[in-house]
Amino acid sequence: MATTSTRYIEAIGRRKTSTARVRLTPAKETTIIVNDKKLTDYFPHVSLHKDVQSVLDTKDAGIEHYTITAKVLGGGTSSQAEAIRLGIARALVKEKADRRIELKKAGFLKRDPRSVERKKFGLLKARKRPAWSKR
Repeated sequence: MATTSTRYIEAIGRRKTSTARVRLTPAKETTIIVNDKKLTDYFPHVSLHKDVQSVLDTKDAGIEHYTITAKVLGGGTSSQAEAIRLGIARALVKEKADRRIELKKAGFLKRDPRSVERKKFGLLKARKRPAWSKR
């Protein structure tokens, strides 16, 4: 078996039905690759780029340059971006525990538990009911 010389830190981020497996590898320049595409090619909106990169812009966290590789499954684009953001934050904390305080203060280590409520029998949607008629 061949061993690889580059070491990486892996973490998982989730949001709604999206799951992101994120790997951080130390590098000379920060690059983000999502499902074998550049970040700008994978996510169409600039707001989603900023959402993913906001973890790396945290002040006083001592974040260097990394090659970030993410494999994302399920959900929509915004939930995928938030899943990647959580995965990056968790990987950064795994690498250096001192970053936890700053990332937690910024709210990057909190998993958003909200997801779609299931549809119930006899209802039109999760809570929407048919119109009541007297006869």
